[in-house]
Amino acid sequence: MPTPAEQLHPPVLAPGDYTRYKIILGALGVVVPLLVAVLFSFPSLFRIPGAQVKFLPAVNAVLNSLTAVCLLAGYYFIRQKQVLRHRAMMGTAFALGALFLLSYVAYHSQVDSTKFGGLGAVRYAYFFLLLTHIGLAVVTVGLVLFTLYFALTGQYAKHKAIARWTFPVWLYVSVTGVVVYFLIAPYYT
Repeated sequence: MPTPAEQLHPPVLAPGDYTRYKIILGALGVVVPLLVAVLFSFPSLFRIPGAQVKFLPAVNAVLNSLTAVCLLAGYYFIRQKQVLRHRAMMGTAFALGALFLLSYVAYHSQVDSTKFGGLGAVRYAYFFLLLTHIGLAVVTVGLVLFTLYFALTGQYAKHKAIARWTFPVWLYVSVTGVVVYFLIAPYYT
């Protein structure tokens, strides 16, 4: 029997066999991180001579900032039981995250990684943030896709269970992305 929330807010996708969506989202959860790994392993394969992408790190920081704002707003709205506003914020966060990923890949396919020049404690803090950011970013792709899947298919109990993990991890990745940008920005050439 559907819960009151499910009655008020039915699934976005029509009921039926969701196997196709599981396969698509599962494949994306694996393929996206692998493609980024290939990009970093073989950057010269993707270079376009004369590509102007130096502005993209700042764009990425803005996208990450806006994603964090949307995540916090989405969390606030669901705590207030404002499901439609929650959906709007989380959909916007997802779209911003997708734009970020495209921009990130575009930039790193054209420019060598910037070396961090800081010394002392800030160097250790930077690499700690960078490594946790990267590691959790890989995990975030799958978490976000399956959290979205459960929401779209009306599996709200599963959505809520995985969202308890997805939200803090995604928020951490978004915020640390901005912090890492500000720490590395002085060293861009």
